[in-house]
Amino acid sequence: MAKSNDAPKIDIGISANERKAIAEGLSRILADTYTLYLKTHNYHWNVTGPMFSTLHLMFETQYIELAAAVDLIAERIRALGMPAPATYRQFSKLSSIKEVDGVPSATKMIADLVKGQEAVVRTARSVFPLVDKARDEPTADLLTQRMQVHEKTAWMLRSLLQG
Repeated sequence: MAKSNDAPKIDIGISANERKAIAEGLSRILADTYTLYLKTHNYHWNVTGPMFSTLHLMFETQYIELAAAVDLIAERIRALGMPAPATYRQFSKLSSIKEVDGVPSATKMIADLVKGQEAVVRTARSVFPLVDKARDEPTADLLTQRMQVHEKTAWMLRSLLQG
């Protein structure tokens, strides 16, 4: 008989080892997303120049979307039965996105956010083989949706750097 503090067995057709590996991948996506959220919010607060109004509003739309995504990713990790990372220290270790020092120019902010959006896509794409092998359709759906958002946002940001 299980002790009262033991977690209930999870029987969703994905082995414990597969769930752990997928959750580890999702934790990297969560860390990238949270780091990108912080960076985008920072740029929203600190952008200056002739495109201030446009970028201020665009960055706000982006950080609000990222904040909602963080919750979805963390909840999927929990649904797989694993703890979600939730500290700056954990995110810093897991994220492929690095913070910047100082306040870059508006153009450098845009270029930096393009790199961040693309980094999240690469991280998400790297998790797909595990998800496909485990036939984890809910996670595949989440990854597909996140990749679509980040690829579109990267395109929109890149468009600002042209011409």
